[in-house]
Amino acid sequence: MKKILQYLFEYKTLSREKAKEILVNMSRGQYNESEMSAFITVFLMRSITIEELQGFQDALLELCVKVDLGHPVMDIVGTGGDGKNTFNISTLSCFIVAGAGQKVAKHGNYGATSISGASNVMEQLGYTFKADNAILKEELETANICFLHAPLFHPALKMVGPIRKNLGVRTFFNMLGPMVNPATPAYQLVGVYNLEMARIYNYLLQQSGNAFTIIHSLDGYDEISLTNDTKVITNKGEKIMTPRQLGKRMVMPEDIHGGNTVEEAAKIFTRIIKGEGSWAQNAVVLANAAMALYCTGNFGNYEEAYHSAVDSLENGKAYQSLQTLISLQAK
Repeated sequence: MKKILQYLFEYKTLSREKAKEILVNMSRGQYNESEMSAFITVFLMRSITIEELQGFQDALLELCVKVDLGHPVMDIVGTGGDGKNTFNISTLSCFIVAGAGQKVAKHGNYGATSISGASNVMEQLGYTFKADNAILKEELETANICFLHAPLFHPALKMVGPIRKNLGVRTFFNMLGPMVNPATPAYQLVGVYNLEMARIYNYLLQQSGNAFTIIHSLDGYDEISLTNDTKVITNKGEKIMTPRQLGKRMVMPEDIHGGNTVEEAAKIFTRIIKGEGSWAQNAVVLANAAMALYCTGNFGNYEEAYHSAVDSLENGKAYQSLQTLISLQAK
């Protein structure tokens, strides 16, 4: 690792093959914590290249526990690391999408830079993490959604989890999360925290050939926040959409705060999915869910997808999906 670090400190970049090799070695425990921390820190001081990111992605996908769920699934995921501490917008949107009839395999982890990541809130709600393909498939078929806790599927992520938590800042692992869902989703809504990441994801997702939508709120959120205009990038091109176009209204940053503890985050989550959220909270999750549904190509326009999301939330379908999923944990 000393040679690799010296090489990187000279402002050189890694080839795709070398990046893959390093992450594979990391997962095998060949480097100590200090070496791994130093390696991760390099990419906080300069931009990661597409080749490096592809190499890291190659390693994680090669090493991951494979999943075959037997259905084309959707994932809604943000890179995290936007420092905004919003409530769990992506995870809530997943349940609205599931309630609307689209099967979802949500890939998530504990929060590294936020108080409550997707895994924190799912655990708090009573979900048991698992990597058993048959059980996950049953969840998907019964509740229309299953949850893939990243460390169970990615040994390399398990190794660096404590380091990421201790650093408490955005790392290249935030960038990798949306790219390494072991269920290989047919549709993806990916939120990014800056326009450079949007450009990189656009390149990588174009290579996959799957339907995707990348979103970036122009004031720095990695989701449709409705606090500002949103950049929307798809297989077919890109555009800027306003809060009124996406969610019928604009909201204030304080309206979408995520709470100060995991318990608070879970209470906010439960309130919203029961249909008891504030108009601002509902507007934001509906906009994200609608954009995800529209990404599947099953709706003629965004408005149709939005109405389907509203129906899922307001008629209790999203909440039913959550209740069904949690009830399966007791089996």
